[in-house]
Amino acid sequence: MPPMTAVRGFKDILPQEIPYYALVEDAMREMARRYGYEEIRPPVLERTGLFRRGIGEATDIVEKEMYSFQDPGGESLTLRPEATAGIARAVMEHGLLEGALAGGRALRLFAMGPMFRHERPQKGRLRQFNQLDVEAFGDKGPYIDAEVMALLMDILGRLGIGGLEARVNSLGCEVCRPPYRERLVGYLSSRREELCEDCRRRLGTNPLRVLDCKRPGCREVARSAPTSLDGLCPECLAHFDGVKGSLSALGIPFSVDPLLVRGLDYYKRTAFEVLSGGLGAQSAVAGGGRYDGLTALLGGPDAPAIGFAVGVERLVMLLKGMGGRKAPAVAFYLAPLTEQALPRSAGVARALRASGHSVAYDGEALRLKTHLKRADKLGAAMVLMVGEDELAGGYATLRDLRTHAQERVPLAELEAGKAPAVATGGITEGPLA
Repeated sequence: MPPMTAVRGFKDILPQEIPYYALVEDAMREMARRYGYEEIRPPVLERTGLFRRGIGEATDIVEKEMYSFQDPGGESLTLRPEATAGIARAVMEHGLLEGALAGGRALRLFAMGPMFRHERPQKGRLRQFNQLDVEAFGDKGPYIDAEVMALLMDILGRLGIGGLEARVNSLGCEVCRPPYRERLVGYLSSRREELCEDCRRRLGTNPLRVLDCKRPGCREVARSAPTSLDGLCPECLAHFDGVKGSLSALGIPFSVDPLLVRGLDYYKRTAFEVLSGGLGAQSAVAGGGRYDGLTALLGGPDAPAIGFAVGVERLVMLLKGMGGRKAPAVAFYLAPLTEQALPRSAGVARALRASGHSVAYDGEALRLKTHLKRADKLGAAMVLMVGEDELAGGYATLRDLRTHAQERVPLAELEAGKAPAVATGGITEGPLA
């Protein structure tokens, strides 16, 4: 019988990769705290109707990619393909939205967790993937649009991802979008034969998605297409001018991209992406937009809202490409060299852990060479060696595995939980600065 393997498109995140994921999650939490965003954790399973109504029947996600099934009671349920609809449902169900609307200040939330889409697996694209999501409900002004973009830029900057620039567009509203859609359909219909099969189908369902098609023929057609910016109503135009002015005031580099659209039906007015040139050619790292009216579409009070999503796996790939920017797996590896050193070594390990330091200790007396191999494999920053000479002298020998410098550290200090100064100065165990 062949051994069991993971389902295609579903990936085990192994221990050596976890530090990268932890860096991303720490950056999200720290920057969210600074901006006043609170964490919410909606379930991964929702009623299928939530996504059909919220995302849109004519989107690729709903048509092709959702993992939906009937439960034993006959109800249709879906593993969430994205987070926004579920968060919108949660804030309405628990009365959070009414509180924000009554208080006059936006409800600021963030979430992290797995999403599920039945896509063709490829590099950087899985059927179970992880996202960071930021959502702000209850503020219709342009500044909140700029704020969520600034938060996204600061999360990426905290991770050391450079060369960041925002691309922005306005998709209009229920007043100015229908005339624009009519002009766009007229133009695309005149060049129908140049479009791919999917885009021909989208002409009658979701024509804006044609502008986002990556196939060369469709891209060529899109270059000459009418843009939403040509026909914005006065309110949308004023809002977009306010977004651009706020981005400038915040010092966020940006450019206007009239062909930028988002793949979900609930987007209106502001749409944006953030690109990074930190690894050479610019590529999109994350994106989002405004989705005023989604809450009303889902049966709740009408509320303005804006948010973004970031693929964690994409960020992990970027971090690995930057040369392995991750914290040491452990700060200290404790290396007892004799059986007599085991009791005091165990006491040192417990004391250092109690004072907040990460320590690897296996409770084995081994040759120094074996200990050093283990420490290196673990990615430890420092090794504390305790042998016959160390016990007699009342000290441990500390070796920095990066510089190979050594010094003696009193065992009494270690047993009191006091970490060596040389170590604490060089180790980054927590979030990036």
